[in-house]
Amino acid sequence: MKFLDQVKIYISSGAGGQGCVAFRREKYIEFGGPNGGDGGKGGSVYIEAVENLNTLIDFRYHQHFKAPRGSGGMGSDMAGPKGEDIIIKVPVGTEVLADDKETVLFDMVEVGQKVLIAKGGDGGRGNAQFKSSTNQAPRYAEPGWPGQEMWVWLRLKMIADIGLLGKPNAGKSTFLTSVTRARPKIADYPFTTLHPHLGIAFVDNYEMVIADIPGLIEGASEGVGLGDKFLKHIERCYALLHVIDINSEDIVGDYKMIRNELEIYDEALAAKPEVIALNKCDSVTDEEAKKKIKKLEKATGKKVFAISAVAKKGVIDCLYELNKYITKENRRKNKEDIVEIKAEEKATTWSPI
Repeated sequence: MKFLDQVKIYISSGAGGQGCVAFRREKYIEFGGPNGGDGGKGGSVYIEAVENLNTLIDFRYHQHFKAPRGSGGMGSDMAGPKGEDIIIKVPVGTEVLADDKETVLFDMVEVGQKVLIAKGGDGGRGNAQFKSSTNQAPRYAEPGWPGQEMWVWLRLKMIADIGLLGKPNAGKSTFLTSVTRARPKIADYPFTTLHPHLGIAFVDNYEMVIADIPGLIEGASEGVGLGDKFLKHIERCYALLHVIDINSEDIVGDYKMIRNELEIYDEALAAKPEVIALNKCDSVTDEEAKKKIKKLEKATGKKVFAISAVAKKGVIDCLYELNKYITKENRRKNKEDIVEIKAEEKATTWSPI
């Protein structure tokens, strides 16, 4: 399945049906009066987040969504049938943006979340609705109200706990393979991942979702290489794992380059907690590894983990360190939820005067 994380679609809700102009005509009933029914309401368009999707590829071939209009009213005070609603199913983590590509209309972050994006038009009133003491035989009815139409952007942002960062060939995909069941392409020649991958690792009986995005190179913020368009997939992460190749000639320069691209893209993303891992340590001597670790720790002011994704050396310690940020964030959210629930209970508690 091809990965697609951004697409533009056209949405149109149905117009309401026209009201009916009719009169009751029966034998022995001289003055039957008006009995035209109302038009049916047009179909609405909803967007729903579902869990069995992970790409927007379906929208490449189906970009127009038009709900049917309501049927016109009929005689005998019969209203027209309502137009059927349309439900557009998207992956969890999809943002719905206006045509300007900046205004976020909805953020679909929960399974089953369903929002109304375009409301169907109301049906017009039939002539029976206009009957009065001064106008007992109205010969007009309302047309149906128009629906809503718009172009919107769907932008998928993966929902993951940890995001992998680094230059191409730093070993991010190998790390993902060693700690999860994800199987991104890996080979013994230089190349870069072309689209994001997700994998699930288990630490202390907790599921840790890890996102691997294509590697960044200098000038990515200006569109060099694959650019920084995939960085949006790690915006929701609790923490970042910065993977650096120990065989690089300038490990400090590699680190600073990635950090610079992050800050240019989004300061909030650059401010997320970060764990640094020096990968491929099995390819150098222990003395050289210690020397480079010390050099990187001095430049960053942070602890550096020595790992080998291929040999699965040091990856467990790295995962435990990352898990600290996830559990800390979950505890904070749970605490906020408990405070909010208690506030609601207090507000709704009845007490006699």
